[in-house]
Amino acid sequence: MDDRSKSALVHILIGKSIIETLLVASLAIAFFFEAFPPYFKGWGEATPRAIEGWAVSTRNQSQRVELQLFIDDSFVATGFADRFRPDVATAGQAADAWHGYNFGIPSLNQGNHTARVYAVHSSSYGARKTLQLLGDPIPFVIDADGISHWTPVARRGWFQ
Repeated sequence: MDDRSKSALVHILIGKSIIETLLVASLAIAFFFEAFPPYFKGWGEATPRAIEGWAVSTRNQSQRVELQLFIDDSFVATGFADRFRPDVATAGQAADAWHGYNFGIPSLNQGNHTARVYAVHSSSYGARKTLQLLGDPIPFVIDADGISHWTPVARRGWFQ
């Protein structure tokens, strides 16, 4: 095999490797967006007896988003963002005002806690479910009377 043939073979193999890499990357990106869609928005806060907020699917602003609440990394409840929140529609985040949620806080020990609200996404005809965190984690403190107090930290605004 002469040097030109070797050089041509090397170029063909490099081109083949680049094409295969692009194909695998494309498949990985497509799978990621199917399994972990980036189209849920939301916000939440701790009130004296609940974790409250809103959730919207930017893909379908009329959809009532299924949610799951975790406190201190433990599952607490599931529900839907289907409560009246006129501020969400007024801000142009949803097609209507029915995207609020309210999860009662269960009995917890006194001290610091963190709540996380996740949007539930069903993919592949409901065969798989994935969770997407809405907004930031919600830090709060339970006092001696069992009342929660939101712990102020640097947080993004409601409609970001």
